[in-house]
Amino acid sequence: MTLADTPTSILVVDDEESIRRPIRRYLEQQGYDVSTAGTGEEALRSLAREPAACVLLDVYLPDGSGVELVPRILAMEPQTAVLMLTAVNDATTATLCMQRGATDYLTKPVDLAVLGRAIQRALSARDSRRAERISIATLEALVNALEAKDPFLRGHSARVADLSAMVASELGADDEEIERIRTAGRLHDIGKIGIREDILNKQGPLTDEEYEHVKRHVVVGSQILSPLAHLSHIIEYVRGHHERWDGLGYPDQLAGAAIPFGARVIGAVEIYDALTTSRPYQEKMDAHFAVERLRDLIGTVLDPEVHHALESVVSRRQMLTFVDEG
Repeated sequence: MTLADTPTSILVVDDEESIRRPIRRYLEQQGYDVSTAGTGEEALRSLAREPAACVLLDVYLPDGSGVELVPRILAMEPQTAVLMLTAVNDATTATLCMQRGATDYLTKPVDLAVLGRAIQRALSARDSRRAERISIATLEALVNALEAKDPFLRGHSARVADLSAMVASELGADDEEIERIRTAGRLHDIGKIGIREDILNKQGPLTDEEYEHVKRHVVVGSQILSPLAHLSHIIEYVRGHHERWDGLGYPDQLAGAAIPFGARVIGAVEIYDALTTSRPYQEKMDAHFAVERLRDLIGTVLDPEVHHALESVVSRRQMLTFVDEG
C-alpha cells in the first residue's frame, strides 16, 4: 500500500484494550498514524486535538452508544470516514449507524486483512466525495465570474438554486434529490461560457440567428459537465431546463413527464426569477403578479404541479416577509 508522505491518521475507539492493541499494531505496520480511545468522550477530545481521516468505532461504549456518537464525530469533521465495530448480533444497530453517516461496519472478532481493505475503501470514498465538492465549487466559481460581468444577472443562479430547492421540497422530493436540484440550479447556465459575449451583452432583442446561438448553452453546459460522471442527474437537469411541457422546447423536444423532474423545476423558477428581476428590457414584477403571469404558461411551457408548488412557496415567502416587516 502506498501512503502519502504524511501518514493517514486513524482513531480506534473501543473500551477493550485487547481489541485496541492488536488493531493499532496492525495499522501502524501498514503505515497509518494510529491513536486510541476507550470512551466516546475521550474520542471526541482526541478528535478536537487532532482530526482523524478514519475512525473505527465500537457500537457500544461505557458512556453511551456509538449510534449517538457518529453524528457528533461528523459534525466536528464531515470528511471523516467512520467504520463501526460490532458483535454479530448488533448488525441492526450498525446499520442504524450507517444511516447516520457511518461508512461501513465490521463484526468482531475483526479479521485484520478485511479491516485493512475496508479502511482503504472508506478512505477512497472519502477522497472521491472531497473531489466531487472541489469540482462543483470550481464550476460554481466560473458561473459567478460569468454573472459578475452583467449587473442584471448577478446572483441569478444562486437565487434559482435556492428557490428550486424549496419548490422540490414542496413537491415531496427527498433530501438527496433536493440537493441535486440545488446544485443543478447553481450550474444551469454554465454553458453560457460558450456563448459570444456580444450576444450575451446585447441590450435589444436577439435576431433569429443570435437566438439559435444562445440556445446552444444547454448543450454546451452538459458537455462541460459530462466528464464528471457523478453529476449524471445534474447534467440531465442542466441540459433539459429549457424543455417545455408541450414538447416545443429545446434541445431535445421532450414533453410532459419525459422532461427530468429537476429540469422542470429549474425551468419554471428561472422564468420566475427573470420576471422578478430588473432587466434592460423590463421592470421587475411583484412576486404574486409574476406567479399569475406564469399561470398562462401552465400546460404549454410549465408542468402544472410545478407551478402549483412554486405558487405555494412564493406565497409562503411573501407572508414571512410581511410578518418580518411588521
